[in-house]
This record gives sequence, C-alpha cells and structure tokens, in this order.
Amino acid sequence: MPGTPTKEPLAFAFSSLKWIIPVVVLYGGASTAASESFDVTGKRIEALSQGGAEWLSYGRDYSEQRFSPLRGIDETNVGRLGLTGYIDLGENRGQEATPLMVDGVLFTSLSWSKVMAADAVTGKVLWTYDPQVPKGKAIDACCDSVNRGVAVWEGKVFIGTLDGRLVALNARTGELIWQKQTTDPSQAYTITGAPRVVKGKVIIGNSGGDYGTRGYFSAYDATSGEMIWRFYVVPGDPSKPYEHPELAEAAKTWTGDVYWKYGGGGNPWDGIAYDPDLDLLYVGTGNGSPWNREVRSPGGGDNLYLSSILAVRPDTGKLVWYYQETPGDSWDFTSTQQITLADLEIDGRKRRTLLHAPKNGFFYVLDRATGELLSAEKFGKVTWADRIDLKTGRPVEHPEARYLDKPVVQWPSGFGAHNWHPMSYSPLTGLVYIPYHEVPGALRNQAKEFVFRPHRLNTGNGFSDAREFPKEAVSGALLAWDPVAQKARWRVPHKSHYNGGVLSTAGNLVFQGTAAGHLVAYSADKGEALWDFDAQTGIVAGPMSYEVNGEQYLAVMAGWGGAAATVGGEAAQVEGRRNISRLLIFKIGGTASLPPKAKSIESADLSGSGLSMAINASTRQEDVDEGAVIYANNCLVCHGVGAVSGGLMPDLRKVDPTIYDSMEAIVLGGALEDQGMPNFGKYLLPADVEKIKAYIVSRRKASFGTANSVKDASSDAPASPQ
Repeated sequence: MPGTPTKEPLAFAFSSLKWIIPVVVLYGGASTAASESFDVTGKRIEALSQGGAEWLSYGRDYSEQRFSPLRGIDETNVGRLGLTGYIDLGENRGQEATPLMVDGVLFTSLSWSKVMAADAVTGKVLWTYDPQVPKGKAIDACCDSVNRGVAVWEGKVFIGTLDGRLVALNARTGELIWQKQTTDPSQAYTITGAPRVVKGKVIIGNSGGDYGTRGYFSAYDATSGEMIWRFYVVPGDPSKPYEHPELAEAAKTWTGDVYWKYGGGGNPWDGIAYDPDLDLLYVGTGNGSPWNREVRSPGGGDNLYLSSILAVRPDTGKLVWYYQETPGDSWDFTSTQQITLADLEIDGRKRRTLLHAPKNGFFYVLDRATGELLSAEKFGKVTWADRIDLKTGRPVEHPEARYLDKPVVQWPSGFGAHNWHPMSYSPLTGLVYIPYHEVPGALRNQAKEFVFRPHRLNTGNGFSDAREFPKEAVSGALLAWDPVAQKARWRVPHKSHYNGGVLSTAGNLVFQGTAAGHLVAYSADKGEALWDFDAQTGIVAGPMSYEVNGEQYLAVMAGWGGAAATVGGEAAQVEGRRNISRLLIFKIGGTASLPPKAKSIESADLSGSGLSMAINASTRQEDVDEGAVIYANNCLVCHGVGAVSGGLMPDLRKVDPTIYDSMEAIVLGGALEDQGMPNFGKYLLPADVEKIKAYIVSRRKASFGTANSVKDASSDAPASPQ
C-alpha cells in the first residue's frame, strides 16, 4: 500500500482520523534547510565521535552513547532554558521517537509510523508522510502503535512501519522512493524500532515475540531496497534446511517439537550499535515465544539466540561472537535494550567495551571485540538470580525462579529493570544514566493448560491471571551508574515506573522526561534538579540536542503511551497519563508557552444522565469470572489490568452506558477499527463479548458503586472458541 506524502504543513494524510488537525507554533529565526542535500554517510556519522552540532543517527552516532558535546546549555544557565516552540502532532498514541537533526532539519517519526520533517530553527513543518498502516494492525502491537525513529542516509529517510514495511523517502520532499515488505503480513509481526544504516545497508529488525513469531533482522541496500542478508535469531522448522550455519548450533539448545510452531521469538526490536574500527554490528535479541520455556522447549535448554547480544559482520550477517544474558529465558527478559559502546579503563588497561542494562536487572560490561564478560552486577532489585558467575558467564538462578511447581512473585517483571527507554553515557563523568523501573511480576506455570492463540498474547506464565496492578507495587528512578566500579553514584526517585529516556551533555547536565509529565534537568555529577518544565503529558521518549548558527537547542517528543499506558491498572494512575502529542523545542531565553491545561477528560466521566441508565449485562458470577479470563487474554494489553485504563485507551468502566449495547458491533464487527480498535471477529463469539461485558460492568460497580442499575442479561450462548 503506497503511503501519502504532503508538503502542506499541518495536513497529515490521515486514512480515517481526519478530524485531528495538527497545529504548529512557529518561533523566530531564518530557515537553514533551503539548499541542503541531507547526504549522511558513514564517515559523517563517525565524525560525530569527535564533536559536532548534529544528531545523525538514533543514538546520535554509531556508539549510541546519547551524549551531546555541546556546551551552550550548561548548569550555570539551564535555569533560563525556555520553550521556543512546539508542534501539535495531531496524534493520540504514544510518542517514543528520538528526532534526528541533519542539515538544519529535524526528522522524526510519530505513532502509526508517520514521518515529519521540520525546520530546526523556525519550526516550520516542511513535509509529512503517512504510510497508511491499517489501524486493525493494532491487534498485533503489544505496547501501543508507537515508533522510535527514522534513519537518514544519502538523501533518503528510512522508516520501519507497524505493518512490517521498510520505506525509503526523499529527504527533501517526503516522496516515496521504494518500500519493501520485510515480514509475512499474515503473521503477528510489527516494527517499532528505528532502522540504522551501516556501509550503505539499512538494518531493521521486528517485534512480535509476545504473539508467536520467529525473530530476525535483515540488511537492505539503501539505494535499491533489495535484501542483502537476513539473520534468524532462533531455528525454524527442523524438517527444513537451516537458513544459515549459526542455526545448526542454536538448534542443539532447543527441545521438543512445538517451539517452531509457536514461533520461538527472539525478535530484535530495538538495540543496535556499530563499531567501524572493528567492523562489528551489535544487535540485541528478544524474549522467547511463548515466554515460559516449559511451554516452548519443555526439555529445557539455553534456546539460542534468545536474550543475547550478537556481533555480526555488516557486509554478510555472519556471526562473530555472541553472549547470552538470560539462558533459557522464561520471564520476557529481552536483551533488546540500548547497546552502548565506550572505551573504559579497567584494572589499569584501556578496554573497548559494550555496556548493557537489559530487562533482567544486571549491568553487563563486555569486551566488544571478543564478547568476553568483564563484569556484571545488579543495578536494581533482582530476585530471580543471585549473581552472574564470571567464569561461566551464566546467572546463578534462584531455585524457584522458573516457577515450575508453584506461583512466585519476583523482580524484575516483564517490564524490566530497564526497558527500551534510552540510557546515556557521559565520557566526562564516566557514568551511565539509566531510566530504572522497579516492578514485580507474578508468575505461574501454565504448561499443562496452555493454548496457542494467534494474534494475541502468548505467555504461558499466568500473565492473564492479573486482576489488579496496585500503585504501591511500582516505582522508578533515574540512576547514575559507574560501569567500572559497578555501583550507583546517585539516584533520583520517581513516583512511578515507565519514565522517559535520557540525554547527557558536556554542560554537566542530564535531561529526562517523566511519566508524570515533566522534563527535568539534573547536574550530571550530583543529580541535583536544576530545571523543570511542565509538559502536560507523560514523556517516554529520549531527548536530543543540536546546534544551529551557534545556538544550542533541546528537543523531545512528548506524548504518554507505550506498555505502561496500555497495560494500565492503578499503577499507571499518574499525573501525566493523558496523551497530548507534541514535539517540544527549547533554547536559552525561549519565551513560548503551551496552551493552558484542559480539564481532565475523566473528571466528569460518570456525571450526567448516564448515571440513571440501566445496563443490559449478565450478573451471574460464572459469567463475570469467565469474562475476566476472556478480557485478560484479549483486552488487557490495551484497556488495562482490571479494566483500569492507563490513560491512553478508553477506560471501559467509565464509558457511556450506551457503548455496552454496541460492544458486539465494536469487538466482532470492527465498528471502530478505523480508530485503532481491532476486530476480534475471527477469535471471539457473541457469548464471549457478553461475558466480557459482564466483567467490565462488575468492575464499574466495584469501582464506582451502584451508579447504574444492571439488568440481568444472562446468556446460554456457545462457549468461547479460545
């Protein structure tokens, strides 16, 4: 499906949401982008390691340090930092992208894989591109219809789309040059990660390991779009030849005859880095599919190359070394988190290192030339393993960590001690700044009862048992970590989990957005808060910085969304949980301001005539209980644990009662599919919808009392086809 470019600022080509009109607030200054070629090359990206004003790749340069050498904004003047302009994006989903700044132009992606180019000084929107992702694809997106960014190379902008395409656009006009379908559209693959370009090859992975897919990453020719090579993370159908030699060794670490039918997982959906001196491309791989190893590989095994760092040759995709951080993953402990390259002095010797803080809660320092483990320590609350054995490189697991015989509660959960939110390394302080999450997970072995459900979450570990997610169970922090000493130097606590990515700068500053809707500057050496901006919406993306005409700017994509916003529950009830999608840009002396905050959209949800309406729903406890299970298996990942919204999707307890009468048309008929509500007609029956309704209405009554009378509409319709 061809996408739609437009040069009209403020006019996204929405396929259905035409009522949303983007707004831009312009700020002074002359355009700098009129005659540039946007000719980004490998040498140009590599040169950023020696300084520079631009931000040319997702993590600024190939090292993914997310450190800006600019000093125009520093700890002495950051108090005068002000908003210089903003662009209302006209979106209502999470914004996770880090903009690039090339030749005076900001290039960024939006939710639903849209792309925007804007002048970095004036804020003028130069062009937008809508790839027209079918909104029904949201059924395969575990964690919102987000996108983390674009790549720019030799006059082209590259975007991976939610429906699995790799798209090349003209950087000057936004017009389509080529596009390739990188995934099987019939399967539950998505792409949310930013592509990287190395030696003329566009590197792109995919998501879907929670839904039963087989992960891989590929290299495409940046000029022609032809695929050059593909690396499969896990082995496939054993009756067929291995796609590449590395899979023969991997297959020895898998058992049983179902793993390939369930996909196996390992999807590399985010972390990628490159060392041009070693000519090694580093890729982090994902979790097992299903999550529980007892389901996918019942005889055990390490299940290579799940939860690993892979070092491959970018020209061929040939594996040079690997390090598996979580052998035999059973917890959704992905290793897809940001990979950062840094040169450190360890034991009196300069080492070329790879720094990694994956979901499992251990901070790893590897020799990036050989994959040798140099050190590994817990950077937060970790109970699934006691330590990493430095001789074997393997975790020393807690005896009950795999929840084989009884349910357990342990840390971290699948949210991870660190998720996709970018961390930053400052070569000036020698510290890594980590957006830390502390969230427990309740796990139960479902190997005997597991049923594979296409295009829905497949965990096998009791995820669907969740009925509540209390606030007091979660917390977060900005953590300053010394990778040499392997200890925290300072820590700033946050009220909630799922706070934003981090930027460090040569001005002795660290910037981070929060779930509560603030962008904050801290001193990089001490962690003292120096500046705070109310963004009116949760920030999950990483900030970036650039310089034009000698003036330094700070930019961030604001807009609450992602897994915490969709999984929801009481834990997501934070101040910034409303989505107001904007690109915010700051400079010293900026005087722009955001519009006044609108009244909370939920403050009056249960007021008015709706309180007196009768709700037609079953009151039988059996229907409520069965509805809770069906809801958890199909609805929870968007509408929240216990039907408590995280602020992104409608809170189904609070909707107008007339919505309940339309549930069958919405859930089975796709009445709202053009707004991102998937059609479950292939997977659920009318009786299932009635039971979901019974559960939601019971939650409405439990949460808000007897606001409405409930008419018993018990049904003896056929059972669910689950």
